[in-house]
Amino acid sequence: MSEVFEGYERQYCELSANLSKKCTAAGALDGEQKKQKLSDIRAGLEGAETLIRKMDLEARSLQPNVKAVLLAKLREYKSDLNNLKSEVKRIASGNLNSAARDELLESGMADALTASADQRSRLMMTTERLNQSSDRIKDSRRTMLETEELGVSILQDLHSQRQALLHADNTLHGVDDNIGKSKRILTNMSRRISRNKWIIGIIIAVLILAIALILYFKLAK
Repeated sequence: MSEVFEGYERQYCELSANLSKKCTAAGALDGEQKKQKLSDIRAGLEGAETLIRKMDLEARSLQPNVKAVLLAKLREYKSDLNNLKSEVKRIASGNLNSAARDELLESGMADALTASADQRSRLMMTTERLNQSSDRIKDSRRTMLETEELGVSILQDLHSQRQALLHADNTLHGVDDNIGKSKRILTNMSRRISRNKWIIGIIIAVLILAIALILYFKLAK
C-alpha cells in the first residue's frame, strides 16, 4: 500500500476524532464562544476535505488492485466527513434557549453523537478489514513475484539444458561423420588389399608358368 496514502489517512483519522470532540463541546456553548468554536470546526472540516482530495488523487494513481481497496476506504471517510458536516449544521442551525439546548443535548444530540460514534466505530472496523485485505493482496503479490522468479529460473535451466542437448547432438553428428569417413577409408583399404591380392596371385601364376616352360624345354632337349 502507498505510504503517502497511509500518511494522509492517519492525519484524517486524528483530525476526525478531534472535530468530533469539538462538536460535542460546541453543542454546550452559546454566543460568541459557540461561533468561535464553530469557526474552528469549519476550518478543520476544510482541512479534512483537503486530506480526502489528496487521498483520492493518490489512490487513483496506483495499480488497479490497490486502487480498489483504497477507494473503498475513501468512501467510508467521505461518509464520516458528511456526518461531521451534518452535525455542525445541526449545532449552528438555531438560536436555542438554554432549556431547549439542554433538552437537545439530553435527547436528540446524544442520539446523534451516539450514532456518530457508532459510525466512527464501524469506520475503524472497516478500515481494519481493508488493511487486512491489503495485507493479503501484498502477500499474494509477493507470492506471485516469487512464483514468477521461480518460473524464470526454471526457464533458464531448461534453456541451459537445451543448449547442452544441442551441443551433444552436434557432437554426435561429428562422431557420425568421423565414423562415416573411417568406414570409407577402411572400405578403400579393403578394396586395395583385395586388388593387391589378385595382382600377387597373377604374378605368382605367371612365375609358375614361366618355370614350368623352362623345365619343359630343358627336359625336351
